[in-house]
Amino acid sequence: MEVLWGHPVIARLVVAGQRLRRLDRERPWLLDTAVVLAVFVLFCLPDLVHGGGGPRGLRFRITRLPDAGTLAFQAALVVPLWWRRRAPSEAFGVIAAVFVAQWIMLVWLRADVALLIALYSLALHGRLRHLPWACAVAALALGLVALRVSTVVTFGDALFFLGSTATASVALGLALRIRRAHVAALQERAVRLEIERDQRTALAAAAERARVAREMHDIIGHNLSVIIGLADGGAYAAGVNPDRGREALRLIAGTGREALGEMRRMLGVLREDHAGPELRPQPGVADLNDLCERIRAAGPQVTYRTSGDLDSLDLGAQLAVYRIAQEALTNALKHAGSRTRAQLRITMDGPLVGIRVQDTGPPDGGPGTVRAADPAGHGLAGMRERAALYGGTVTAGPAPGGGWTVEALLTLTPPADLGGPTP
Repeated sequence: MEVLWGHPVIARLVVAGQRLRRLDRERPWLLDTAVVLAVFVLFCLPDLVHGGGGPRGLRFRITRLPDAGTLAFQAALVVPLWWRRRAPSEAFGVIAAVFVAQWIMLVWLRADVALLIALYSLALHGRLRHLPWACAVAALALGLVALRVSTVVTFGDALFFLGSTATASVALGLALRIRRAHVAALQERAVRLEIERDQRTALAAAAERARVAREMHDIIGHNLSVIIGLADGGAYAAGVNPDRGREALRLIAGTGREALGEMRRMLGVLREDHAGPELRPQPGVADLNDLCERIRAAGPQVTYRTSGDLDSLDLGAQLAVYRIAQEALTNALKHAGSRTRAQLRITMDGPLVGIRVQDTGPPDGGPGTVRAADPAGHGLAGMRERAALYGGTVTAGPAPGGGWTVEALLTLTPPADLGGPTP
């Protein structure tokens, strides 16, 4: 079969068919006109040139018409074929009426083949609910023909031959109709699959952009908050204690370098060739002590407590715990100021991991002690997204005694149940 389809003749025929279909889509009237002309040349001209009367050897009593009458019947049979695709039911009805009138008058014409062409066109292009009626009309018309020629051919043989040609016309039209519907369904499915592929690609790109944006927010937001706190403290201490001012500048430089290194690491992952600085693992539970130290260096007093075997968490869960704690402590530094006191507590009880960060707010009870829980905020939204990967929730709001509390609860189920969350 592959050898057949690869043959040059078959390939040229396929190309010719494609060009013909393209031309038909652009100028459909050309093919309709060509069909009418072909039927006229093949089936009408012989009767006009040689006269009617039917094939030799089957002569019986027929009505001989003048050339004008013959041409009128031929035109009535053939011209409606020009509308066989746009109005197949109407074209078949006109041709069938002319066909019956012709045979009532006992006129023999080769142009009667138009009835079979019209029946084929109705099966291919028309409404299927009209097809049974058309078949019934065609059966009656062909039965009339069989009855008229029964003097030279038995009625059964004539009816069988005529019925077989009509059945072949209908079957060919239905077969082509089913094939076209199947091809159209395959093309539609291919287009739909291509659209779904593009949508999946766009969703994957959007998810990756959101992940990178979340990581960059956590990295840059945290380190900038620490740098601002250190700068404020260094500016205050510069005139009172120059050593403290120099220490603040040193911490600012270290924090800035760390932020720059993490940002380069994040951007390096996005490069196709992965060139750049050497990659290192994402932060985890073991890095929380360093996180608290950085926050303390900016001024706040941070208390860090844990319970449970947190080291047994997988790397994805550890990253989620670290980022949630980082964002909560950064918000405490940003909103409550450098003189607040914050408590970080992480507990693990079976599959549940709890994260709680509470600050006391500014010591003077200033306006910073009340903060609106903005659901649209990038920080809170990022924490909720991370918690949602593990079936968890995040709540944030004012603490009863003043200050602010952020609580997160993660449910650690097997990765297979979660679809394998990734950091």
